[in-house]
Amino acid sequence: MSAEQTQVIERPPEAAPPPAGHEARFWSPRRGPAALVAVLLLVTAAAFLYDIAAVRAHHPAMHWRRELARQLAQQPLDGTWVLVGAGIAAALGVWLLALAVTPGLRDVLPMRRTHPDVRAGLRRDAAAMVLRDRAMAISGIRRVRVRLHRSRAHVLAVSHFRELDEVQADLDAALTDAIHGLGLARPPRLTLHVIRPGRKG
Repeated sequence: MSAEQTQVIERPPEAAPPPAGHEARFWSPRRGPAALVAVLLLVTAAAFLYDIAAVRAHHPAMHWRRELARQLAQQPLDGTWVLVGAGIAAALGVWLLALAVTPGLRDVLPMRRTHPDVRAGLRRDAAAMVLRDRAMAISGIRRVRVRLHRSRAHVLAVSHFRELDEVQADLDAALTDAIHGLGLARPPRLTLHVIRPGRKG
């Protein structure tokens, strides 16, 4: 038979030095979508401008534009391909709008600004590694798993000796101090679970 003893604590971090104003998330440059849209617009605009200039110079319009005009004139508005094309265009438009109004860099946590002209950020995986290293330094800890989100830090620790109350208290103090030491603009709330599986026998 096996049993599992668990100590759970959930508490916000203690009062930290006030941040220098609200720090927004970092915005992604979105080079891939921007380059794709720019190339498509450039190619399309160049093709149409070249054809229009040729017509102005008394040359016949290119075959592709005459065929495109003919197809558009003959295609009913409720046709399958018209609806499919409209759906694709609408989906691309919604995607581009979502990229335009969302920051994007979810893995970079804004840090408190100590200088008005300098912004700093900390990668989420690096912050989680700092918390894990601080937890592993506590006596009695066998392994630790840290999941760090923007507003909450979930820590699961397995203790193989010492009283769970003592381990939990040491972990709570160490991790609270570590969270403050990260210098984040919005320190996450700490959710701490300390477990010790019972022995089989």
